[in-house]
This record gives sequence, structure tokens and C-alpha cells, in this order.
Amino acid sequence: MTPDPSPNLPKRPPGSTTAGAANWRDRTDEELVAIYRAGGAGSAGSFEALVRRHHDDLMRFLLRLVGNRAVAEDAFQETFMQVHLSAETFDTTRRFKPWLFTIAANKGRDALRRSARRRTLDLSAPVGGAGSGTEKSDGSGGRTYVDLMEVDVPSPGAALDETERSRLVQRAIDELPWSLREILLLAYFQRLSYNQIAESLEIPLGTVKSRLHSAVAAFAKKWQAVSGEDGRGGAKGTGAAGDESGPGLS
Repeated sequence: MTPDPSPNLPKRPPGSTTAGAANWRDRTDEELVAIYRAGGAGSAGSFEALVRRHHDDLMRFLLRLVGNRAVAEDAFQETFMQVHLSAETFDTTRRFKPWLFTIAANKGRDALRRSARRRTLDLSAPVGGAGSGTEKSDGSGGRTYVDLMEVDVPSPGAALDETERSRLVQRAIDELPWSLREILLLAYFQRLSYNQIAESLEIPLGTVKSRLHSAVAAFAKKWQAVSGEDGRGGAKGTGAAGDESGPGLS
């Protein structure tokens, strides 16, 4: 399920029009934050404009970061709730996007931890009870969590299409330590500069460079491993920093 692009937002004020929405496109992120925290009739629309503007990029980032759509959706909702709660403290002389993605990385980490704890649930247990609407169509009993999982299984011998390539990239990313995964995605997925990453993660510039170098090397090794296990050994693509040892991260 795709998350509501405007979670828990106040409704658009009566009398607002699509023309007003068009006006938001001319505003910078920082201006939209300033309008939102100033309150008034335009505040709801300005926040909604921020959510919609960053929805697709943020969801792609979170999906790569946590490797699970449901967890990514939780983190997405919590990210913008935190933006709402912390809008007053945001320095509008700074760029909004690095701040947003730092919040998202933190929320993704928290959501992933909660998800890991929930995995102790018996996946063969029925979902809901009698009359819950989760019974199987053949009357053989309630559907289980396993039944409800969406699993994309490539057909045997299928070519390395975008879906398969994306799956392998995700496997390689999932096997990275969190600190390397986070900085790799911020740099090569969101194209944040070294200075923006240093500011966002509150680490020295030198640490950004050395950690990113380690992340690129680790990803290249993981990519070679997962593509080799899949019978695709040596699959080439445009890797991080132009390295041809692995695919791109988008």
C-alpha cells in the first residue's frame, strides 16, 4: 500500500483551489517550512506541498534503506510527523532536504528495529479470527501471515531485467552495516554533498570521506557475491563513483 502523501495533515482551508497548489511549486522548501510554522490559512497547503514534493524520492530512499515496503511506509509517516513537530527548530537559512533525509534515516532505523522484534511472530498463525474477513476462499481456514506476504519470485532463467537487478542491489545493500548503508544512500542515491552529509550526520568531513570510501568498497564486494550466487557472476553496471564492479543504486 502506498502511504498517504499527506499523513495527518490539517484539511485544506475552505475556498482554496488548485491555483493555490500551483503557487506552492514556485516556493523553495525553506519558504514552505517558514509558511507552515507561521500558521494561518496557507499553513496546511504548504506542508502538504512539502510532503508531495519529496514523496517519491523519500519512499525510494527508505525502501533501499530498510528493504521492506511496510517498514518504509511506517518510517515515511513518522518522518513527516517529526518534521511537523520540529518545524519550529528548523533553521530556514539551511537546506531542508538534508535535514529531511537525516530524519528519515533515523526513523528508518527505528522502524527496522521494531520490525525485527515483530518477526518473532508465528508466520503460520491465522490472521484475525472467525468473521474477520480473512478466511480463505476455499473454506480451509483463515489466511496466515505467510499467505498475505507479497513475494516477487523471478521466473527461472529470466533475464536480468530491472526488477531482478533491483532485487540483487537490495540484497547487497541489506548486508552492509547500517553506518555504511546510510552514508552510501545519502551520497549516491540522494546526491548529497560531503558537506551536507557531514552536517546531517554530525560527523567530521574527513570521516564522511573515509566512511564513504569504505561503503563503496563494501558494496562492490557484496554485489559481486550476490550476483555470483544468483548465477550472474561478473554482472556489470554503473556502480558507485563510476565503478563498474556493481550496478547503480537507484
